[in-house]
Parts: sequence; structure tokens; C-alpha cells
Amino acid sequence: MDDKNPVNVVEKLIEACKNGEEGYKDAASHVKRPDLKTYFQQQSSERARFANELQVELGKLGKPGKKESGSVAGALHRAWIDTKASLGGGDKTILESVEQGEDNAKENYQEAMGASLPPNVAEIVRRQAASVQTAHDRVKALRDSVAA
Repeated sequence: MDDKNPVNVVEKLIEACKNGEEGYKDAASHVKRPDLKTYFQQQSSERARFANELQVELGKLGKPGKKESGSVAGALHRAWIDTKASLGGGDKTILESVEQGEDNAKENYQEAMGASLPPNVAEIVRRQAASVQTAHDRVKALRDSVAA
């Protein structure tokens, strides 16, 4: 796949957003703390909005119709979270897994920001990347506070 082709870049980000949406939804179903559950649900909704926003841009790039879903790797990651939770992993374990997912999302956005994208798409990617970075940092801080 040509990761410099704008269509491919946007499709990859949509997939990452779908992974995040489902990952946060799954994590919310396993955590005990109400504040984490609420935060994860909010992040799941935000990733869904990001995916929809990118889907619109994908149509403008000439590839309408195909609704991207998450990746197999994302599904495996969620299954791993489910397994750890069923084996008694607490909120710290869930936060560690969410942070891993955020590491992947950050990497996808960093790659996308290095691609040659139309200015309007590049602006959306920059804005979404900033939000992903903020979410990553918050999850890391939450994980560290649970560990302390």
C-alpha cells in the first residue's frame, strides 16, 4: 500500500479511529471507576466523530461509499483486554492496554502528518492528532495515578 497516497492515508486513519472507538467502548465496559467509564465513553464517541469526519473527506478525495472498519490487530487487542479483565486485571491493567492503543493511534497520526495531503485534510489531521495526543497523555497520567 502506498502510504503517501492521500486516499490510503485517510483510510488508515479511519481504521485507527474505528479501532479507538471500539477499544474505548470495550475498555469502558470493563473498568470499575465511574470517572474512567465516562471518560472512555466520551473518547469512544470522539473517535467515531473523527472517523465520520475523515469518511466525508475520503468521499471528496474520490473514494465514497466504503465504510472502513477497525483492523484485525485492533480486534485482537480488544480480545486481549477482555482476557486480562476476565482474569482479574483491574483498572490499571485496562489503562495500560488503552495506552498501548493510544500509542498506535499517535503513530498513525504522526505518519499521516508526514504525508502529502490536501490542505483541508491536513488541517483535520493536525486537529485530530492534537486531540489524540491529549487523550494519550491523560490515559498515561491516569495509569500512573492508579499505579501510585
